[in-house]
Amino acid sequence: MTLINVKEAFNHADKYNYAIPAANFINQEMLEAYIEAAEETNKPLIIAFAEAHSEYISMEKAALLGKFYAENSKAKIILHLDHGQSLASVKKAIDLGFTSVMIDASEKEFAENVRLTKEVVDYAHSKGIFVEAEIGHVGSGDVIGVECAVGSDGNVYTSVEEAKEFVKQTNVDSLAISIGTSHGTYVGEPNISIERLKEIDAAIDTPLVLHGGSSSGDENLNNCATNGIRKINIYTDFLKASHKSVVNSKSNNYYEHKEEVKEAIKNTLLHYFNVFETKGE
Repeated sequence: MTLINVKEAFNHADKYNYAIPAANFINQEMLEAYIEAAEETNKPLIIAFAEAHSEYISMEKAALLGKFYAENSKAKIILHLDHGQSLASVKKAIDLGFTSVMIDASEKEFAENVRLTKEVVDYAHSKGIFVEAEIGHVGSGDVIGVECAVGSDGNVYTSVEEAKEFVKQTNVDSLAISIGTSHGTYVGEPNISIERLKEIDAAIDTPLVLHGGSSSGDENLNNCATNGIRKINIYTDFLKASHKSVVNSKSNNYYEHKEEVKEAIKNTLLHYFNVFETKGE
């Protein structure tokens, strides 16, 4: 199966009120685990490469691996550029075959975020590519290797009026909003504003996205998925599951460790398919 139509996938999620997991990958083993989980459940999946992870895997390699696994799978797969930092990197991703791209100018002033996002949207839409942007800022921690305690004080919550104006001015296809989550690992669970989510969802027709899903709490994430969020990003929890599987392993065999890690990642995604109430066709 080739990469599926992104808008159709989001429309289906909106119709049946669920969220699609967006699983970041930095190697082939992670992709294999994700694809197996999607195939076993017949559920749609977004496989995502974050520009910030270029030191672990290049965009070129990510594109090749993503397209290979999508095209050789019976699962419904979207290949997504996560947190693209510039028009140049977004153009590169599109040229490499990504069918969905994110431009992240959320740390910039509103007007500059609008300007850069619109520039990306105009270019991407001319190529038939789906665009995600972000408004409000999701805080972050170290999500590779070292766990980091993060709190809600790193967030700039998305306002309803700014969300409406941003969508109007940019014509973006999906919008990542800040309602209390953070990238990385939490101490406890975040205080997510479902009320703010409902307000924004009622104000705009654009599909909404949640970043920083890992360790945000199953009840929190289920509430998000059933109240307007159509895509939820998960990454740190896959790393934590991998680490735990190796620490608890009774084997010293590298090949067995690889299989244990793969199974741990796969089970984590299966868990989130259930939490997000993700549905197949």
